[in-house]
Amino acid sequence: MAYYRQVGSVPPKRHTQHRGPEGTLRYEELMGEEGFSSDSSLLYHVNIPSAIVDAQPWQPPDVATVPNHPLQPRHFQLPKLFGTDDWKGTDVVTGRRLVLGNADVRLSYVVAGTPSALYRNAIGDECVYVEKGDGVVETLFGSLPVTTGDFVVLPRNTTHRWIPTDGEPFKAYCIESSTHISPPKRYLSKYGQLLEHSPYCERDLHGPTEPMMAEGDDVEVFVKHRTAAGVTGTRFLYPKHPFDVVGWDGCLYPYTFNVSDFEPITGRVHQPPPVHQVFESTNFVICAFVPRKVDYHPLSIPVPYYHSNVDSDEVMFYCGGNYEARKGSGIAQGSVSLHPGGHPHGPQPGAYERSVGVDFFDELAVMVDTFRPLELGEGGRASDDGKYAWTWVGGRG
Repeated sequence: MAYYRQVGSVPPKRHTQHRGPEGTLRYEELMGEEGFSSDSSLLYHVNIPSAIVDAQPWQPPDVATVPNHPLQPRHFQLPKLFGTDDWKGTDVVTGRRLVLGNADVRLSYVVAGTPSALYRNAIGDECVYVEKGDGVVETLFGSLPVTTGDFVVLPRNTTHRWIPTDGEPFKAYCIESSTHISPPKRYLSKYGQLLEHSPYCERDLHGPTEPMMAEGDDVEVFVKHRTAAGVTGTRFLYPKHPFDVVGWDGCLYPYTFNVSDFEPITGRVHQPPPVHQVFESTNFVICAFVPRKVDYHPLSIPVPYYHSNVDSDEVMFYCGGNYEARKGSGIAQGSVSLHPGGHPHGPQPGAYERSVGVDFFDELAVMVDTFRPLELGEGGRASDDGKYAWTWVGGRG
């Protein structure tokens, strides 16, 4: 994280006694990345955070993948993955359906309406984009209100649960890393402050503001983790509720960032995708294409030029407005396109010409570019329209 926060009660000096009103010692926990060599926070628990009374196998949602072979650009119609009323009994964690994945990142989609169990991802950070809906993410750092357009960044090993607002479907696009997710390094000073040329700043990042205390005995927490054979899970039983942190401080914590606070970078001619970058991780980046004024050179062509992904697969989640470059392809709200490395791609027929003279794009999309090839998950295979690859020649296939 880019800056320090303090929430609740912490002692004046780290690694020293911290007692409650009754004189009982609080239990200090260091939650840190890269051993003891990167961002961390210190949390002060009422109970011993490592105390468990049972551990049982748990099988997370299907994460098996198959190669994108023969190599094709693809269109996934995510709204088809969930029936009209499926969301009422679905939660944000166990209801996820894997669309695409590789060793670095897994992209899933869910439409939910019921609270999740307590959950912890021990594989990597999560960045969940809220396509539509309101709710709360309860974490051991405190609660985060979430709403449409929020990126919700959850550091690895953060115990949390999702609680959608009753009565409305909660739609989420889930980006799960195998490492950590952070603002792009080029937007950070050598000390971690977001710089003046960054498209957002610390004021746009919203973390917990007060501790979250909960009571309960024999509380289950579902943990996704790895074994030598791949991704699996364990259900831990805690003697006391893990939400017992009276205070914490540091630079590692969950936070939200709303896409409406992203300030687009524009130019006289078409700007390359890195200007849309919001976050980065190992071997992939996350970008946001937001409503914006576009190229103002008198001879500009505002839609993207045709390009080959020499080193990456490009995944676009279309979540608002009208994406000019994809008109005529079948792409709609809730669609995901995959343009794999090794295949040149660009605007659909007619879009290049129609864009001449356009000065504003009313579009909203979240892009993930990966630097290793993506494979198809169960949700991707179930929602593939089977014809997107042929749309540049009028549907022939």
